[in-house]
Amino acid sequence: MKLHSLKNSFNRKDRKRVGRGDASGWGRCAGRGDKGSGQRAGYSRRLHFEGGQIPLLRRLPKRGFNNPNHAIYSIVNVGLLDQAFEGGASVDEATLKSRGMLPKGNAGLKVLGDGEVSKALTVRARKFSASAKQKIEAAGGTCEVV
Repeated sequence: MKLHSLKNSFNRKDRKRVGRGDASGWGRCAGRGDKGSGQRAGYSRRLHFEGGQIPLLRRLPKRGFNNPNHAIYSIVNVGLLDQAFEGGASVDEATLKSRGMLPKGNAGLKVLGDGEVSKALTVRARKFSASAKQKIEAAGGTCEVV
């Protein structure tokens, strides 16, 4: 076996060699168009640039308001707490994070009332829905607002 006899096992397209004469199909302007900054070396167009036309993001109307003080709570349903914890357990944000049941970086824990509770749990959270509080207390547990 010699170097000149080696061949790839799969086909690769040859690279496009531009500026090699008109016969190649990529001569003269080399596919860059006539004149202007886009034809020059080192040119990079701004992101979302539309050739001087008003960009899409500026053509669309502004709507709504983003409240900088809006708090996003991590949500857990009582049915999930009933499955994950034994009776008499103390449930708080740190316990749920250590078990991987909460995402990082939210404003606090809110407990919602989807599901059933059959065990007495001590739950500490920022907020409780009315149905969640009722179900936890009916099962003999307590709800503590942190």
